Amino acid sequence: MSLLTSKTKSDYFGIGRRKTSVAKVILVPGKGTMVINHKKGEKYLQFNLQYINASKSPLMTLGLENTYSIYVITHGGGLRGQADAIKLGVARALCYVSPKNRKLLKGEGVLTCDSRQKERKKYGLKKARKSPQFSKR
Repeated sequence: MSLLTSKTKSDYFGIGRRKTSVAKVILVPGKGTMVINHKKGEKYLQFNLQYINASKSPLMTLGLENTYSIYVITHGGGLRGQADAIKLGVARALCYVSPKNRKLLKGEGVLTCDSRQKERKKYGLKKARKSPQFSKR
């Protein structure tokens, strides 16, 4: 049985994106555990408290960190982008739990999608904006 196919009435689903990372999040009533790509959340995020707290921040805002367990399938990008994608996915799933949550999460700024992407390299330049050294002679 796959993680994303086990859907019951009390499961809430949300998708978060950041840079090139995509996170599919399922909130299930539970004890507050986090499982990312079939690993413990703390182990997957390399015990980095900044990433762990960022992922759980929507639940902490509402005071529900021990009420729902988080199951995530994520791919693309690095750990920072994935942690932010998980945060957005959890926030979107919490909006399905209760429409009253939306106002609190919106005020906290967790529902805002950070759409910044890496700028592409341009022809004749070394990077996106860095030009070769200018020589007059």
